[in-house]
Amino acid sequence: MAHIIVVGNEKGGAGKSTVAMHVATALARMDFRVGVLDLDLRQRSLARYCLNRSIHIAQDGLALPSPTSYDLPDIDKASVPEDENIFDHRLSAAIARMEPQSDFILIDCPGSHTRLSQVAHSLADTLITPLNDSFVDFDLLAHISSDGETIEGPSVYSEMVWNARQLRAQADLSPIDWVVLRNRVGAQQMVNKQKMERALEKLSNRIGFRIAPGFNERVVFRELFPRGLTLLDLKDVGVKQLNISNIAARQELRDLIKTVNLPGVTINF
Repeated sequence: MAHIIVVGNEKGGAGKSTVAMHVATALARMDFRVGVLDLDLRQRSLARYCLNRSIHIAQDGLALPSPTSYDLPDIDKASVPEDENIFDHRLSAAIARMEPQSDFILIDCPGSHTRLSQVAHSLADTLITPLNDSFVDFDLLAHISSDGETIEGPSVYSEMVWNARQLRAQADLSPIDWVVLRNRVGAQQMVNKQKMERALEKLSNRIGFRIAPGFNERVVFRELFPRGLTLLDLKDVGVKQLNISNIAARQELRDLIKTVNLPGVTINF
């Protein structure tokens, strides 16, 4: 069966689609079959990223390893029992279609609370939660005291992950491997940054997630999106000499893949 990776966070602007595309493309470059599904039916950032990639590859005659993008299939409402949710059926149909052609299925969830996101989290073998390095985003995981030192209790997103874990346990499925990714970390060692690090370590022990390094804030990510490219494609599209920022960003991606530790994956980039 395909290993399902869910990239989720109920707050927008945390870099979910950038993380999702780089993880999916890294796996494709390691010769895995990767299917991606964008559940943000309004913004569709990951689906757009994949479309940009397909267009750029076709226009420039490139041969770049790529994930395969899928859409939620339409289902006749009349075929769904009244006490069941049509989105559950659409997601199940999408997974059933993707699984025979995929070693990994990567699902990008919207930055809001939706039925599709709830169900997707319960399907996750690996859950990656990108989190901006600020207490505004931390509040999604847990409530914390005004001095940033004491965890007062879990917040809405942690409770949703807990419910997803319960559903998997009831279905006798393996536990979710939850990885919280510290994204857009500033370069300076500020007091707030150190407090965030301590708070995440305390919370990880309390509610059960691993902490992974993410990407620093870099202009290159905004430049790559219109062409559907990732950091790993730069040399293939004619960038002969990577600058220091690009080299550092590739190392960040390598560290992320290493920490997530997906089954059967040996890093070769």
